[in-house]
Amino acid sequence: MRAPLGHFDDATPAPELLGSLIAPVADAVRAWEGAVAADALVHVDTEPEWADTATFVEHYGRDLLDKSANCVVVAGKRGGETTLAACVVLSTTRVDVNGVVRRRLGARKVSFASMDTATRETGMEYGGITPVGLPADWPVLVDPAVVDLPYVLVGSGRRRGKLLIPGKAFAQLPNAVVVEGLGVS
Repeated sequence: MRAPLGHFDDATPAPELLGSLIAPVADAVRAWEGAVAADALVHVDTEPEWADTATFVEHYGRDLLDKSANCVVVAGKRGGETTLAACVVLSTTRVDVNGVVRRRLGARKVSFASMDTATRETGMEYGGITPVGLPADWPVLVDPAVVDLPYVLVGSGRRRGKLLIPGKAFAQLPNAVVVEGLGVS
């Protein structure tokens, strides 16, 4: 299936925009390896004020809601140690932080990372965090529903723009683990 680009006026393969992408995302695209080619990652230019999912689908089309994913940063704590991780779930679901994520990280307590922590540690803008270009040692937990889609819209590292990525590419990200039950209704 082709990427659903009809919604967007400005769509460009991410490798052609390395100079315009935020540094961690550009570095990840530059170093991209795997079954899904880097050219399959497409950047779509969108207005920053439409970055939040509800506003985004209101402007671009409600049919994109079930083709969109959120990448959230969580902090797992145990014995004075903190583990940062990313969770990628469909926009129609929420992350099972206190169940699946807590067990997967082996943490006593898991919470969403603060905005300051998330932006400082990722080098990305809040509201645009993407799993492409996260710190290499972070676990990236991905719901199977994301991997099963032909294409998924997710942040681009900035509030301006989104990445349109083949679902199966999420499973080939560094430290990615597909986790059943991660996204819940």
